[in-house]
Amino acid sequence: MDAQYLKSDIPLGSYLPNISVMLRQNYDRMPEHTVYREKIGDSFRSISWSELYRNIKLITANLAGRGFQKGDKLLIYSPNRLEMLELQLAVMSMGGISVPVFAFFKQEAAEVLIRHSDAKFAAVGGALQLNRLSEDLPLENIFVFDDINDSRFKNLHNFKVLLEGESEENFLDDNLQPDDICLNMYTSGTMGTPKCVQLTHGNILSQQAALKKLWDLDERDRFLSYLPWHHSFGGIFEKFSALSNGATMTLEPSYGKSAESILSLWGNVKPTVFFSVPKVYSSLFELIKNDPDAERIFFHPELKFIFTAAAALPQRLSDEFEKRGIPVLEGWGLTETSPCCSLTNPELKREPGLVGMPIPGVEIRIADDDEIQVKGPNVMVSYYKNDQANKDIFTEDGWYKTGDVGEITPNGLKLITRKDRIFKLSNGEKVIPTELEKAIELKCHYVQYAVVTGNGEDHPVALIFPNKKLLENPDYELTPEEGCFCPRNLNELGRCLRGCLANVNDSIGQKFAKAKSAAIILDELSLDNNTLTPSMKVAPNNVLEKYKSHLQNLYGNNVPVEEEVYVVKLDTKKQLN
Repeated sequence: MDAQYLKSDIPLGSYLPNISVMLRQNYDRMPEHTVYREKIGDSFRSISWSELYRNIKLITANLAGRGFQKGDKLLIYSPNRLEMLELQLAVMSMGGISVPVFAFFKQEAAEVLIRHSDAKFAAVGGALQLNRLSEDLPLENIFVFDDINDSRFKNLHNFKVLLEGESEENFLDDNLQPDDICLNMYTSGTMGTPKCVQLTHGNILSQQAALKKLWDLDERDRFLSYLPWHHSFGGIFEKFSALSNGATMTLEPSYGKSAESILSLWGNVKPTVFFSVPKVYSSLFELIKNDPDAERIFFHPELKFIFTAAAALPQRLSDEFEKRGIPVLEGWGLTETSPCCSLTNPELKREPGLVGMPIPGVEIRIADDDEIQVKGPNVMVSYYKNDQANKDIFTEDGWYKTGDVGEITPNGLKLITRKDRIFKLSNGEKVIPTELEKAIELKCHYVQYAVVTGNGEDHPVALIFPNKKLLENPDYELTPEEGCFCPRNLNELGRCLRGCLANVNDSIGQKFAKAKSAAIILDELSLDNNTLTPSMKVAPNNVLEKYKSHLQNLYGNNVPVEEEVYVVKLDTKKQLN
C-alpha cells in the first residue's frame, strides 16, 4: 500500500437510500421499543417507535398543508428535546432540509444564520430563542416548542398544531435519493465565520452502514446523550448511531454542563456506550474517584466502550478505563465528512495524535503539502452560498481538502494540526503551534487552554488560561508529576509553571519553535466573548484579537491590560536544541 494512502480492508457494501426508509424499517421491526427518553421534573417522558413514527407522519402532513415542499428548509433554534427530534426527522423524511443552529446564539449571530440559510420555516425552543428574533425576518411560519405567545409575530404557532388531526396521506418519501440534500449544518467557526455544509441522506446513512461493520450495536443498547444536535458529533454521529441501530437514547437535562447531573442519571440508564469530550470525562472522574459506590455504578459491566472527541483523552483517564477492560475509542472527521472518517482500533495501544484507520468506504491520502484529503460517500456536496469557500475545496480528481495536516503511520492516520494554524516567523521558519499548545495543556491540569502565536515575529509566545475553579478549590490528590504542588492563586501558579514550561520547551525538537515567554491570564474563554465556539473549541483568531495587548507586552511593549496576568520569561538558550 502507498505510504501516503489509507483505505479500509472492509468493503462498505450497500446502505439505505434515505432516512424515511430507515424510520419505516425500525418502526416495522420494533414498534413498541423505546427510542427516546428525557427527564422532566422527577419523571421521564418516553416515546416508542410507533409513537415517533405516527408523530412524524402527522408533522409532515401538517407542514405540507402549510406549503412546505421538497427542498424547502426549516431552521431549528433550540436545545435538544423530543420536539426537535421529531421535527428534524419529519423534515428530512419528506424531502426537506433541516437547518439546526446553536440554541444559545445571541440575536445578531442567530439572525445572520437565519437570513443566510434561506429557510422559509423556523422552530424555536422557547422564550429565550423567540426573544432573540426580530419580526422582520423572512420566515413564513415560526413554531415554538414551549407553550408561549408573542404578539410581535403574526405567523407564530405552537408546535402542537403540527401533531393535530389524522392524515390518511403519507408524506414520508421512501423514494428520496441518497444524493438528495437533507441537512444543512453550520461549522463551529473555529477560524472564522461558520460555513453552511450541505449533507445528503447518503452522507449520513453510508457512515452508519460503515459503523455497523465495526461496532456491535442494536436495540438493546442504551445511550446517555448530552451532545448538542446543531453540531456534527452529537447531531449526526451519536444521534444517528442510536437511531439507525434502534438503541434507546436518554437525554441528559444539563446538556453536559453538570457532571453531577450526568452521574445521577448514569445508574438509571446504565449506558452501554457513551460519547463525550475529555473535559466532561475529567469532571466525572473527579466525582467518582473517592466514592466506591459511584465508581462501581459508573464502570458497570454492560459498558461496551466510550468514545472521545474534540481532543485526546488524558492518559491518566484512559488508563482508568483500560485497566477495567473498557475500550476508549477516538476518531477523526469534520462536519464536511458527516463527520467520521477514521476510528482507532481498541486492540492497539493508544498513541498521542493517532486517530486510526479509515472506516469502510472512506479513502484517505496525504498531499504533497501534508494536507489530509478524503474521498467517500460521507463527503458533503458543497458549502451553501459560499463561492469563496467552495473554490478549490476539491482536487481535480475529486478529493476533499480537509485543511488538516497529518501523516500516515503503521497504525493509521496521525493528526498534526490545522493547516491554517501554521505560522511563519520573521526568519521564514514554519511553526506548528498546536504541538506546543498540547504539550502545555497535558503538562499541567491547572491549564485549561493554551494559545501559541508568533506570526512575523522572531520567536513564539504563549497565552495561557488557567482553570479558575481548580485555583479556587485546589485538588491536593491530583499531582501528575513528582514534586508538583497545588497552587491557590495566579502568582503561585506562575511560579509553579515556570519549570513546567521550560520542560515543555525541552520536548520541542526545533529551537525556533520554543516559546520565549508566556502570559498566564486570569480570565476565562467563553461563548459570550466569542473566544470559544459553540462546540467549546478555542477560536484562536478571536483569542489573539481579544488579548492582543498581552501579546504586545510579551514582545517588549508596555500596554495597559485589564486582566490579572503573570508573565513567565523562558531562557531558551539553556534548553535543549
